[in-house]
Amino acid sequence: MSDTSVDTTERTLSIIERLRASEHVTVPELATSTGCSEMTIRRDLDHLAEQGALRRVRGGAVSLLLRGESTPFALRVHEATTAKRRIAAEVAELVADGESVILDSGTTNLEVARALTGRRITAIPLDLHGANALATAGANLLLPGGRTRPGDLSFVGHLTENSLRELRVDTVVLGCCGLSAEHGLTAHELTEVPVKQAAIASARRAIAACDGSKFTRTGLGHVCPITGLDLVVTDDGIPPDTRATMEGAGVVVRVV
Repeated sequence: MSDTSVDTTERTLSIIERLRASEHVTVPELATSTGCSEMTIRRDLDHLAEQGALRRVRGGAVSLLLRGESTPFALRVHEATTAKRRIAAEVAELVADGESVILDSGTTNLEVARALTGRRITAIPLDLHGANALATAGANLLLPGGRTRPGDLSFVGHLTENSLRELRVDTVVLGCCGLSAEHGLTAHELTEVPVKQAAIASARRAIAACDGSKFTRTGLGHVCPITGLDLVVTDDGIPPDTRATMEGAGVVVRVV
């Protein structure tokens, strides 16, 4: 049996999806579904246990992910990478030199930060991943302060919210856990909701950047209705009826 039959990242994400569906998985069934050896699967499960995604039990694992919880950042960064880079390139085209831009946390906005490398802008990243990407890029970099969440390294809390309320910027680029015509923009992590809301309130223009998978999900915390957004940049995974409703509400939708 070849352990190269499934890419490591793809295999790990597959395990996460199985855990969301059944909450308990066994080593033999994962080895069969991925075409990998049981030794490889055990290593994968040990790695996911270290990230807090599961608890190892005899012969397999039990999920520690709540149904409404997001996948760990270290895994999300490998999801839909091609789509995220296309979305990021389009967002970067929408940002003019000289603009002040708040970049939300998340893996899509990490790609946006990379796409803005070397641009003459004032950037306010809302996580340390984005800050590191922009730190050597020559941008005027402002950090909002506050505490950071483990893994995502996003800024949250009173200091972050107050810092954003004191700003007046041209654009905020928002990430999301879910986006729909009915529920608007939502987030799994409640501490991030007031941060996103403060960022929206401080900006003249709000852009949501997300791949098509986010239109089938709804996070626990409501951030804003779709009318709180000016543009949505996404891929062709957006459902046609959702796009029509958003455009009917005055939101510009760009599909890349």
